[in-house]
Amino acid sequence: MLKINVNNNKNNNSSKRSYCNIGGQAVIEGIMMRSKNFWALSVRRPDKTISTNVYAAQPISNKYRFLGWPFIRGTVSMVESLLIGFNALSFSVNEATDEDIKFSKKEMSISIIIAVIFTVGVFFVAPTLIGRSFQKYFPNSFVYNLLEGLIRIVFFLAYILIVSSLKDIRRLFQYHGAEHKTISAFENNEELVPEKIRKYSTLHMRCGTNFLLIVMIVAILVFAVLGKPSIYWSVISRIVLIPVVAGISYELLKIAGKYTNNKFVHILFYPGLLLQKITTRQPDDSQIEVAVESFKKVLEAENNKQAGDLKEGCSK
Repeated sequence: MLKINVNNNKNNNSSKRSYCNIGGQAVIEGIMMRSKNFWALSVRRPDKTISTNVYAAQPISNKYRFLGWPFIRGTVSMVESLLIGFNALSFSVNEATDEDIKFSKKEMSISIIIAVIFTVGVFFVAPTLIGRSFQKYFPNSFVYNLLEGLIRIVFFLAYILIVSSLKDIRRLFQYHGAEHKTISAFENNEELVPEKIRKYSTLHMRCGTNFLLIVMIVAILVFAVLGKPSIYWSVISRIVLIPVVAGISYELLKIAGKYTNNKFVHILFYPGLLLQKITTRQPDDSQIEVAVESFKKVLEAENNKQAGDLKEGCSK
């Protein structure tokens, strides 16, 4: 995550858009919001109250500076987001069901490994194996890699369409929409109350859905450089180069988020926004309230840390 803008003021009459780098994730009956140093989880409990907890999330790049370098930080951020996301999801199950369900580190690690294997296998390895069945019809290496990339995108779209048909996932997508609306409201210096937030779009340029589609497109270009190696090396290269693809995609997403009002950027990343019409739904006010609670808590934690760091710096 980048530096967070905490100077948002509802009394500011300026129409200038604030640059906010708080991101989020929809979970079971709730939302996780994450800033540079913290993440907050708000969940609607069975008794209709909102449970909120704030956790420290020191990025590893604070300790190892080189991990924060461009094209490296993308992979690091992806891994950190995956770990925090799994924790947030498991915590939300306890709050939403009012049951004490605990996952050991071993169980959590196994779940993450299975998720990674599934993602790599379905969206990287499988399209390569299928594409090889048609390679004789496409002697040009770039055209062949384009075909493989299109198969990968079709797999991705099919997966999203299938899961979006599930009732529980549709509700999850409503919380996803609430997350986007809340962040957009803050970026536009809006008061964070449901009646002011609900007018904003459920689509957002910095969405993870957008990132995944960028990954699919960047993968076509990166893999095209390799030509058409043997099937063995094709599979190996697809796996090994995932960090490279993720790193490039992350930098592109950062550009998109920073220059979201630029017409060229908007056109370039418009397909990702269209895809969010599937992965987000219009939330109700109770879901927006959960998003606001999570957002305010992580923003408060970040503000307090910055104030503490400033006070400490002045005292030295």
